[in-house]
Amino acid sequence: MSDRFSKRTEWNTEESALAQAHRERVLAGLPIADLTASNPTRCGFTYDPNLLASLSDSRALDYDPQPLGLLSARQAVCAYYADHAVQIGPDRVVLTTSTSEAYNFLFKLLCDPGSEVLVPQPGYPLFDFLAVLDDIRIKPAPLVYDHGWQIDPEGFRRTITDRTRAIVLVHPNNPTGHFTKPWEAEELGRLCRDRNLALIVDEVFLDYTLGSEPVQSFAAGLEDVDVYTVSGLSKIAGLPQMKAAWIVATGPNAQQAMARLEVIADTFLSMNAPIQRAIPTWLSGRKQIQQQILQRVAANLAELDRQLAELEILRRLGIEGGWYAVLRIPALQLDETTVLELLGCGVWVRPGYFFGMEESGWLVLSLLGPVEEFRTGVQAIVYYFRTHQADNNCPVTLQP
Repeated sequence: MSDRFSKRTEWNTEESALAQAHRERVLAGLPIADLTASNPTRCGFTYDPNLLASLSDSRALDYDPQPLGLLSARQAVCAYYADHAVQIGPDRVVLTTSTSEAYNFLFKLLCDPGSEVLVPQPGYPLFDFLAVLDDIRIKPAPLVYDHGWQIDPEGFRRTITDRTRAIVLVHPNNPTGHFTKPWEAEELGRLCRDRNLALIVDEVFLDYTLGSEPVQSFAAGLEDVDVYTVSGLSKIAGLPQMKAAWIVATGPNAQQAMARLEVIADTFLSMNAPIQRAIPTWLSGRKQIQQQILQRVAANLAELDRQLAELEILRRLGIEGGWYAVLRIPALQLDETTVLELLGCGVWVRPGYFFGMEESGWLVLSLLGPVEEFRTGVQAIVYYFRTHQADNNCPVTLQP
C-alpha cells in the first residue's frame, strides 16, 4: 500500500467471485432473472410523466443557502410525519442529500474518533464503510429469530462498552422485514437512558408495511432519549436518483443537537435548490408509486409462497414490511457456492452473509422486480433445490 493515502481508504476493491461470475454471464448474453433488484426506477413502475417539471421552479435560480434546508422542504417533511400522526416542527428537521450523508452527520455529531456505534445484525452492509470514513467502529448487536425477528436485549447489553455512543435501528429492518415492537422500543429506550446513548432510527421502508395496522414512527420520540430519525425520497417516493433525505431530532437535547447539526450542514451545504423546491410535490405525490410497489411486493410474495409450498426444505421467514424476503435453506455448503450454482441456473440472488448472517443456510430475495421475471427466478430456485443439480440445464430460464 502507498503511504500517500489514508489508511481509512485501504479497502479491498478486487472484484468478488460472485460479481465476476455475474458480469461474465451478462457479457455472454445469457439470461438472468434478477432477484436482487433494489432500484424502483428500473423495475417497470409507472411514474408521473410530469415528475421532472417540479425541477423547473424559477425560484431555484436564486442561491439562498440555508444549512438546515429550505423551509418549504422541511415543512413538507413535517406534513409527511403528520400523515403518520406525528407532529414535529421544521426547526427539528435537517435536510441531507442521502441517508448515508445523514449518518455521516450524526456520527460527526455524536462520536469522537474511536467511538463505537451498535448496529443490529442481520442488516444492510453500509455502516462499515461509513464508520471507517468517520474513524469510528461499528459493533454488531444480535437479532434472533423466534416466531419472528427480535432484538436480543442481553446481547445488546453485552456489546455496549464505555466507548459506545449510539444504537442504530432500522425500522423495518433490511433485509429481515420486521418492525420494532413496542416492547423492543421500551427496552432500547431503557438501555439508552441507562447508558446515556442516542438512538438513530432508519425508517426508509416505513411506508411499506404488509399489514393492515399503521406502524408508529420513532419521530414521535422516546421518553428522555435523544432520537434521530432518518429517512428520504429514495424509498418513500421511489426516487433514489433525486438524492434527498433528512434527519428529525427529538429528545431532551434536540435543540442543542440541531444547533450543532446546522454547523455541520453549513460546512458542506450539499443540498441543491431545484431538488429542495421539488420535495413538497414529490412527497405529496408519493402514494402513487407506493401503491404500485406494495401491489408488486404482495404479488411476488404470494407467488413465492405458492411455489415454496411444493418444497418443504425451503422456508420463508416472516416479513412485516419492506421489499425483501429471507429464505432458510439447507446449510449443506457455503451460500456463496449455492448462489454461484443458482446463477448457472439463470437466477441471481444474494447470499445471507452479505447481510451479516451465517455463511451457510440463508438466501435473500428482492420482491421488487417484475412479476414474470420473479416467477421465473423462483421456479429456477425451486428446481435447483428439488434436484440439487447445478449443471446449467435448468429448464426454467429467461429468454435472452
